[in-house]
Formats: sequence, C-alpha cells, structure tokens
Amino acid sequence: MNSLNVEQIQEIIPHRHPFLLIDKIEDYVPGEYAIGYKGVSYHEDFFRGHFPQKAVMPGVLILEALAQTGAVAILSVPENQGKIAFFGGVQKCRFKGMVFPGDQLKLETKIIKRKGPVGVGEAVATVNGKVVVTAELTFMVGE
Repeated sequence: MNSLNVEQIQEIIPHRHPFLLIDKIEDYVPGEYAIGYKGVSYHEDFFRGHFPQKAVMPGVLILEALAQTGAVAILSVPENQGKIAFFGGVQKCRFKGMVFPGDQLKLETKIIKRKGPVGVGEAVATVNGKVVVTAELTFMVGE
C-alpha cells in the first residue's frame, strides 16, 4: 500500500488550506486510483453558513474532495508531476446522504478513462460504509 500524509499530498497536488479537502491517502496507484480520507471538523469555515441551524458539508465540497483524491492518482504519474488537474465536468452525480461534523469521509476515485490530457474518474464518497455521493468526474491535466 502507498500511503501519503498531508505534506506528501501537497507535493503532488497544488491545493492548500483552506481548500485542501483531503487529510491522508490510504492507498493509491499512479494513474489508476486513490483512496483518501477527510476528517470533517465542526471548525470548518463552511459550517458557519451551511447551515447555521444544522451543519451539513456542502455536496459540491464533497465532489471537490473526490476530485482532489483523483488528482493525487493522475498527478502522481511522472509525465503529470507539477501540473494541475482541472474540472471538465460532472456526470451521473447522486447525493445519497449527508456529511456532518465528526464524520470520517472516505473518498475513492478510480481513473476509468484517459485520452491525452483528458480523463474520467469514477468517484464514491462514504461515511461508515454508507454511500453519500457517487459521480463521474471529467478532468483535464494542464499547466
């Protein structure tokens, strides 16, 4: 298993606090997949406004966390090192549950298609084994 801590993740992807949404990578194979985690804390900035009466992690940020997990897989390929993976689209997205402060969000993104700088990742986010988000994420690697 190839694991990465937050400092090692930041050597691969350009995201930084407060927008780095993965805490660790449990396992990954460059160009194939990555499995990561985000410990969701009540102190996250977005909880101040989403929602004050019921703190729920925004779905678009869960998608971003899944995209960052996939970026670890695609940007760890030697020819992509030092580049950026940009969103190209989101397909087949389903929100199936909510993420709350205290949850451990498991993020799994598998690269299912690549042609040149463009590709697709199949992404699943879970909490305690329950699926909360599924999607296909299209990306483009660029400078």
